[in-house]
Amino acid sequence: MSKNERMPRRPASQPAVNDSPKPELFLSRELATLEFNFRVLAQARDTSMPLLERLRYLSIVANNLDEFFEVRVAMLKHHHQFGSAAPGPDGIASGELLARIRERVLDLVSAQYTTWQDELGPALAAESIHFLTRKQWTPRQRRWLHGYFENEVLPVLSPLGLDPAHPFPRILNKTLNIAVVLQGRDAFGHEGHMALVRAPRSLPRIIRIPNEVSGAGDHYVFLAELLQAFVDMMFPGFKVAGSYQFRVTRNSELIVEEEEVDNLARALAEELHGRGYARPVRLEIGADCPQAIVSMLIDNFELEETDVYRCNGPVNIIRAGLVYDDLDRPALKFPRFTSAMPAPLAVNGRTIFDVLGQRDILLHHPYESFNAVVDLLREAVQDPDVLAIKQTLYRAGKDTPLVDLLVEAARTGKDVTVVIELRARFDEEANIRFATRLQEAGVQVVYGVVGFKTHAKMMLIVRRENGHLRRYGHLSTGNYHQANSRLYTDIGLMTANPDIGEDLHKIFQQLSGLGPFINLKRLLHSPFTLYKSVVEKIEREITHARNGRPARIVAKLNAMNEAHVIEALYAASQAGVEIDLIVRGACTLRPGLPGISERIRVRSIVGRFLEHSRVYWFANDGAPEIYCASADWMERNLMRRIEVAFPILDPELATRVYEETLANYLADNTQAWLLDSNGRYTHAMSGQEQPHSAQLTLLAQLCSSPVPLVRPQLPTSLREEG
Repeated sequence: MSKNERMPRRPASQPAVNDSPKPELFLSRELATLEFNFRVLAQARDTSMPLLERLRYLSIVANNLDEFFEVRVAMLKHHHQFGSAAPGPDGIASGELLARIRERVLDLVSAQYTTWQDELGPALAAESIHFLTRKQWTPRQRRWLHGYFENEVLPVLSPLGLDPAHPFPRILNKTLNIAVVLQGRDAFGHEGHMALVRAPRSLPRIIRIPNEVSGAGDHYVFLAELLQAFVDMMFPGFKVAGSYQFRVTRNSELIVEEEEVDNLARALAEELHGRGYARPVRLEIGADCPQAIVSMLIDNFELEETDVYRCNGPVNIIRAGLVYDDLDRPALKFPRFTSAMPAPLAVNGRTIFDVLGQRDILLHHPYESFNAVVDLLREAVQDPDVLAIKQTLYRAGKDTPLVDLLVEAARTGKDVTVVIELRARFDEEANIRFATRLQEAGVQVVYGVVGFKTHAKMMLIVRRENGHLRRYGHLSTGNYHQANSRLYTDIGLMTANPDIGEDLHKIFQQLSGLGPFINLKRLLHSPFTLYKSVVEKIEREITHARNGRPARIVAKLNAMNEAHVIEALYAASQAGVEIDLIVRGACTLRPGLPGISERIRVRSIVGRFLEHSRVYWFANDGAPEIYCASADWMERNLMRRIEVAFPILDPELATRVYEETLANYLADNTQAWLLDSNGRYTHAMSGQEQPHSAQLTLLAQLCSSPVPLVRPQLPTSLREEG
């Protein structure tokens, strides 16, 4: 296939939409993303939540905010600087959007540190978990910390005085640093002014003080506190006039011109080396830092005053969550549960292939165990009748058993093909390692398609049975990531359906062979048929509504921003279609606009597990269709990625998916947030109704060791904030 014959940027089968969206009908994607983090922060402020889980949510907000600046703000600033930032469907110019982002981030940072100082700190102390500042150290604690600093920290530090011979150093992305103001002269007679202390990544960011020093309870100190307390030991002969924490966030979006490189893995590996030192986009600084120091840092990082965020506490507050795993305090964590194996697989003496020969198997993670997927692959590896295994890997986790099994399969002579997406953001390095290891074992490794991320989650197993070949498939809404399967909600399907098996075969052939457009029988396929099919199914509901028949759409998504799908939903609402959208994160659709979206309702569920399953349901005049998918209704998923939506054909399983992932979530009145037309969320209230939590209901119904149903509550102030 020549360069000109490669997969087109906008496949011919995709309908062209030329009309310009009306800005007043859309919310900003970036501002909607920030609103999601306010909902996560509400979990940290929810006093009915276990205390250490609240601390974990606070850390999640900080982590999310880091990524928001590393990617969304970084790219927006880049395009704004070079005059290439075209407004999105919301019509907000880049300069105005950056200003509105800053305003909302300031609100979030303020709420974040208020939560830490006024709510979580005192609550943790009441449970004898103490994060101690320098002013709180007892003499005995100070002596121990002094020894720890002298023996464990000081030897690995390289403090740097700033002068013409020692210019401002390169500061690694998201690392802890201390700016130090000095008075006096050094051994060479040079006047001291400023110095920097960079905390090496090898140092722990949280230090636990032994019980024999502090007594009962758990006592922790941030590394930043330690560095500031003993900063004078790093500069003997000088008087330290002040020390101030800071942290810089840099652009972490990797830019590789895929069509211009010969080896994508090598090009990405080279690009990764520079990621930690890319252009700065945010400066976090301690609240007590003098403006003169802030100005010096701004100049050196080539930032603006509007890029500075003052922190009323540790600049690396994300590190507070590290104590979660250190503390064995079950009463302060969510109750443990055991994921169940699906009933059809619990029969002794039957292989998974035996079961799939008779029926499909549905997996609802984390309530049902991901081990079923591992067992399927293990059986395939050990079965002499299995001839070939094909699988996609987007994110897999460092401890995944799947790579070991794929290596074993290749070494035992099976034909193994793995499509690894090297550009999975922040997993690029791990995926390059996986790819190298698999290639060394004889696995055929494919990096996907130039210009399109392979985001589909699918596995295909080819087995010889009674002289014929039979295909077995696994498709999922989530990644092949065992750790995340305990934290994310996802739907998986195991099937021996011949049509689905043939469709999977064609997609893998296309991915590995750069093949032409393919016709599929059951699966919907981005960037070819998925967008077109979703719009057509919406239009079908419009036709039903106009003909006086019941019409309804229910979809569960992680995010939604595709303008033309949103416009189709607006048209459906105006035609009389009832629409319920369960969108965990950013949603740019405005529900409840008079005459536009009055029949559209949008809710977000934020709870113990990260909602990750994507499910589309269309009433279809009494013959409903339900699809699970790897794709959200976002422009990138529908236009620029390889995605798969798979139908649930077994009526019993289709009912399960509808009841568990849609009806169940629409009934949630304890952890649901309702979106209004202005882009703000209010917490759903049960009122006189029986409290219902979707996640707790599934824990009780599906798990081997269910947890008790407990009604979460939110503080009144958060309900008022929305």
